[in-house]
Amino acid sequence: MFNLFKSNPTKKLRRQYDKLLERAMHAQRNGDIKTYSMLTAESETLYKQIEAIENKDRA
Repeated sequence: MFNLFKSNPTKKLRRQYDKLLERAMHAQRNGDIKTYSMLTAESETLYKQIEAIENKDRA
């Protein structure tokens, strides 16, 4: 019953992940491949954290 008021721990991380991917997309469109690759690597790390939290919640 009280899970209704409990915040989702991955919600904030997913927003950050989406923003990183968007920034990476804009960097790629502008021809800044170095920034694109750094942002993509950062977003992959963040996605792994999201997966780890979600897998922990399922178990």
